[in-house]
Parts: sequence; structure tokens; C-alpha cells
Amino acid sequence: MRIAGLGVALLGGLLLSSPAMADVSAATIQRLDAAIAADAPRLTAIFKDLHQNPEIAFTETRTAAIVAKELKALGFEVTTGVGKTGVVGVLKNGPGKTLWFRADMDANAVRETTGVPWAATRPQRLADGTDLWTMHACGHDAHVTWLLGLAKAMVALKADWSGTLVVYAQPAEEVGLGAKAMVDDGIHKRFPKPDFGLGSHTAPGPVGFVSNSPGVRMAGTDQLDVKFTGRGGHGSAPEMAIDPIVMASQAVLGYQTIISRSVDPQKPAVITVGAVEAGRDNNVIPSSATLKLNLRWFDHGVRDTLIRRIDEVSNGIAEAAGAPARPERTMKGSAGPLVNDKALVEAINPTLNALLGEGRVINNFPSVMGSEDFQEVMNAAGVPYVFLLIGIASPQSFAEAQKAGRMFPFSNHNPDFLVDLAAIPLGARVNTAAALALLAKD
Repeated sequence: MRIAGLGVALLGGLLLSSPAMADVSAATIQRLDAAIAADAPRLTAIFKDLHQNPEIAFTETRTAAIVAKELKALGFEVTTGVGKTGVVGVLKNGPGKTLWFRADMDANAVRETTGVPWAATRPQRLADGTDLWTMHACGHDAHVTWLLGLAKAMVALKADWSGTLVVYAQPAEEVGLGAKAMVDDGIHKRFPKPDFGLGSHTAPGPVGFVSNSPGVRMAGTDQLDVKFTGRGGHGSAPEMAIDPIVMASQAVLGYQTIISRSVDPQKPAVITVGAVEAGRDNNVIPSSATLKLNLRWFDHGVRDTLIRRIDEVSNGIAEAAGAPARPERTMKGSAGPLVNDKALVEAINPTLNALLGEGRVINNFPSVMGSEDFQEVMNAAGVPYVFLLIGIASPQSFAEAQKAGRMFPFSNHNPDFLVDLAAIPLGARVNTAAALALLAKD
């Protein structure tokens, strides 16, 4: 995910210009602050543990067990194994609306370079016995910790709200399959129907700033593989083979012309080839090569164009090479654009202003090419939702990056991605305040 310009030097006219009356009382905010402050040591310890033990998509069993244990201790009705490794907790607190709050659990296949004492320093052992370097390079460890902080604070503040709170830890956001897995597993049939949804994500802006803007916030996305089949052979006799690596290489470059020559320049789109899988030995031409693609788009017509042109480019290259078969395209995870509900944004932002102080809540931030699948659960239920972006970089590192001419000190999915520890209790405060704004007693 890419979030641009959260620092004071870049905010310009994006900040809320005047304070608004909070929907949540000052006394409730004081109680919230006290509850999170008391819980901060526990939350920090949980975050460090999760960060040291990352788990990739659909393998989040250890993380899920921690979530289930903590929620049960708080009195939530807990269900595990939803969408394979997902966890759902339900807390009923009298009459009122039902709010669903989500955190994603999975990590990235990245080897960490932060060097912090709580860094992930060993690879994850997968079920097939292989080792994979894994890292929370997108902040999902913070998201899970924020969920647990919110859950405990909402229990402590039960006198300040009424309704039903459903919190759920979702697997496999990074591959775009986790939300769908939970929907397919009947999450809407098995738990109280939501009236609205709430979620949040780390952003490499400074700690203390939050973006909560209405409308389209994030791009739609698709994950797909394209497999080229050739004819294997000896590296010394390429004329006797049909080289799938050459085909795949031509496709990587050919796909980029789709953006520059087949898509309206005023409609943003991205095609990224994130991995090339082919062969093993230096002197062997393999029989196949697979490209792993990621698409980003806002317009469904653009998405259709991207997929159609990818097929045409792939097929043309294979035909020109004399390949024995057409390339195989396999669609994997997918999610549409994320669109914040204007009414919910307006209901939450006054409370966030009161919580954080004037000039720290951004309510008209531009949409980004980063993607999410949080909205797919809400869309399946037909309910509005709001998704917050919470700054997690230390103000000092952010200021140094700005001074050096860099937008951020780091970015998501990079091996140096670092959540400042101050963002752990703060993120719990922000998310809980937003939940209270939606469930506050009249």
C-alpha cells in the first residue's frame, strides 16, 4: 500500500480547518485514554511477540490462537476457524446497532532488515517442510494488536455505549483471498448482521496523524498467474527447445505497454509482475515459466481492458515463439475499490478531532493505488463502512525523510518497514474512539 504526504510539509489544505463538536463526551474520552494507557504494556508485549512470529496467508494459526485466547478472557463469544484461520468474537451490550471491526493477520514473504530487538530473525517453517523468510512489512501485527486493545477498552467502557460489537481477525489479506474465504464460510449467516463496518491500516506517515476521508480511498486489485509452456532442452542447443523464459521476459515488458497504450491516461492503473518462477539449473531450458501479476485499478472497465490485453499479449508471444500451447491464466485473489461512507466519516471525525487535537485528522486526502479486501465482507452484507489510515512512523524519522526529499522514511512491504511503538496504544485509542462514535448511547 502507498500513502502519500501525511507530514506537515505536505498537508497543505488537507487538514480539517476548524474543530467540530465531538459525538463522544469528553468524560468518555478521558476514560478511554485511561483504559488504553493502563493496557499499553500488554499491547506492546503482544505486538512485539506477533512481529517476531509472522505467518503468511492462511497459516496464521499461532496468531489466531492468541486472538481467540485474549477475546475469550474478555468475555467475547469466540468462534475460530472461520475462513480457515479467521477468528470472530461477539460482545452483546444491550440494544442498538451492530458494528463489525476487522483486523488482518497475515505477513509478507520479506526478510526483515530493521534490526530492532523484536525483529523476525528466523524463517517460517511451512507445512511442506520448506523455510520462508517472513515479515510483518505491512503492519498487520499492529492491526491485530489494535483489535485486542479495542476489545478490552470496549469492555471497560460498556457503560458508554450500547449495541453489539463483532470483532474479527481475518486471514490472507495480502493475497486478496481472506475476506472471500470468510464470506464463503458463512460469516454473515453465523454472526449478528452488521449495520456498519470499521477497519484501519498502518500508513508510513507520522504517529499522531489519521486520514479518514469519504469516497473512493483505495484501488481495486487482482492477483493472477500466467504460465508459459515451451519445450525444455539443453542450454547449448536452444534451437531444439522452445524457451518459456524468453516468452515470459517478453511478456513482462509487453504488459507495461498495456498501461501506456491501451488505457486512458486519465484513468490510473498498474500492472506489476511480482515474481518469475522458472527452471533451476544454469544449463537447462525449462519446460515452463510462470509470471505472478498484480493489477490495480479504480474503474471496472479498465480492469476488463487489462485482463483482455494481458491475454492478447501473452497469446501473441506464445504463437510467435511456436509454443505448443496457449499460456494459462489463473485468477486468484480479487477485490474492488474501497469506498468510505460519507455519513460514517462525518460521524467519526469529530470524535477523532477531540481525541487527537486540532490539525491531526485529514478528511479530504486523495485516493491511493494501495488495495484492501476489508470492503468485500461489508459489500457482501450490503452495509456502509469506514476505513482509517493511521500514521505509524516516528515523527523524527518522518521529518528526516522529508528533509532529505523523500516522501516517507520507509514504505509498506519493504524490509525496513517499522511501526513505532508509540503507534501501538495510539492506534488502539483511535479505533476505539471511532467505534464509540458509532455505538455511543443517545
